[in-house]
Amino acid sequence: MSFPNDIKLAMRDCILKLFWPKNDIIAFFENNSCTKNDVRAIGDFKTMHRYAVVDAMFNHLSGKPDKGLGQFRAMLQSLIAWKHFDTYYFDKLKKLNRAEAERSINHLKQLQEIRDHKIQEQRKERERREADARAPGAALPELKAKFIALLQGEITGARRGYELESILQALAKLASLEVTEPFRVNGEQIDGAIKYDGEHYIIEAKWQDKAAANEAVYQFAGKIEGKMYGRGLFFSIHGFSEHVVGSLVAGKAIKTVFIDGGDLVLVLEGLVSFTEMLDRKIKAAQTKGLIYIDVITGKVKA
Repeated sequence: MSFPNDIKLAMRDCILKLFWPKNDIIAFFENNSCTKNDVRAIGDFKTMHRYAVVDAMFNHLSGKPDKGLGQFRAMLQSLIAWKHFDTYYFDKLKKLNRAEAERSINHLKQLQEIRDHKIQEQRKERERREADARAPGAALPELKAKFIALLQGEITGARRGYELESILQALAKLASLEVTEPFRVNGEQIDGAIKYDGEHYIIEAKWQDKAAANEAVYQFAGKIEGKMYGRGLFFSIHGFSEHVVGSLVAGKAIKTVFIDGGDLVLVLEGLVSFTEMLDRKIKAAQTKGLIYIDVITGKVKA
């Protein structure tokens, strides 16, 4: 990011209308974070025209890796707040004109105000776009209707899984949770992630005719193991096979919580919120070692 050229030109004009001796120009630079090395870089300033001294310093600062942003900002703040007009050069020698200097300062202030307003508008627009991106694309009744349609078989095959993913993402956004879209990493397909209570949870969304079998659950557990402090939410619409729950927790660190279609129906019916459902499930896993419970009763699902 470079400093705006129009403001640099206005700053240049202010400096030339506020300072007459070249030593005063150099002192102004040094008082605003320019180093001795910066001053040396512009050459023998005593043999240069006043405007050439300013141009050389500005060009030098602009060519630095940080584009001289710190120095330019310091100079800008000094100039727009400037109150001192040296009577020797303004009144006695009349080398400088106070009215012209004040006009230059006011012009610089106006440019800065315009720039600040533009930045504020850009920030507001960026925040609006980010809020729109986080906002849910559908309300709860609409999501319920989509889910019922899936249960009724209006969509089949792989598309049904994608629709389930979109419903889960919409529920998370409706709950004002941070959502990560589905992605692939190191050859693994990740169905997305949500951030809940300060932790990121990887999602696996399964819509298949039979309860989630051990193989699918073990594959997901492997994905979780490969992530830093990995945690997962496994959504299986038709539940989980008889032995998969016990085999996943036996002698292992608990990192995955199981959620089925019945849990989602409770959320879509408005009986519990999405975050309440997550909180009850996660609390049971963290405090009791139970990864598959009934959200209402808190008991282990058979």
